[in-house]
Amino acid sequence: MQNTSSAPRFEGTDRYVATDDLKLAVNAALTLQRPLLIKGEPGTGKTMLAEEVARALDRPLLQWHIKSTTKAQQGLYEYDAVSRLRDSQLGDEKVRDIRNYIVQGTLWQAFESERPVVVLIDEIDKADIEFPNDLLREIDRMEFHVYETRQTVQARHRPLLIITSNNEKDLPDAFLRRCFFHYIRFPDRETMRDIVAVHYPDLKADVLRAALDTFFALREAPGLKKKPSTSELLDWLRLLLAEGASAQQIDAHAAAAVPMLAGALLKNEQDMQLLDRLAAMTRNTQRR
Repeated sequence: MQNTSSAPRFEGTDRYVATDDLKLAVNAALTLQRPLLIKGEPGTGKTMLAEEVARALDRPLLQWHIKSTTKAQQGLYEYDAVSRLRDSQLGDEKVRDIRNYIVQGTLWQAFESERPVVVLIDEIDKADIEFPNDLLREIDRMEFHVYETRQTVQARHRPLLIITSNNEKDLPDAFLRRCFFHYIRFPDRETMRDIVAVHYPDLKADVLRAALDTFFALREAPGLKKKPSTSELLDWLRLLLAEGASAQQIDAHAAAAVPMLAGALLKNEQDMQLLDRLAAMTRNTQRR
């Protein structure tokens, strides 16, 4: 495995607003050659971070999206015994070479890449609790053994592993010790302005003000089950632009407690009902 004498650095991109703390975290992981574990609310750009780091560093991006049924072994390789059995029944000559039935996983592809790559292991907390521990040896040694072919696969370059978690379950301490950790805090108003400017640079200032007022007030509503995220704000702004909504219209709906096109911001009936109750309370108060 080759190492470079000086680690590359991430300084953000024109499509991704990275805070100074986040840039420091990415560069720390590059320097230490450790996985970068990223946590934060859903919709705060954890997955997009990996895409933009790969773009900024000019590295290929390999993505491994984790499900509840995903096993660590699948990231290394899988042996397709069913296909081999079928081919043997059909008399296919390729059954003589078991390598024809070894399917390379994301980490194998990363290890054999001619160039350093960025590997995204997305939503690791969806898998079984043993999943992270099952990868410890391979992450530490940057190699693994293929028992069917009796070969050892070693990394030509150490990939940058970016691992995301939505905090659905705790990760093992042994795994956490091997990572550099960063929590993406929810953007404040000024940072959110910068994020919106990247996606909608021509948005009128008064519309942006009204939209942000509504958005942050909604996030602070007591009893809300799921607060709207950055990605939902951007979707909502897209709809507001498509409808030609004015700042006055946005403010008027917000004053009635239910935002325009609220379905872009709220994702369950409990929160919709909560806003309906708040709207009713507001109307009753105004009548007195």
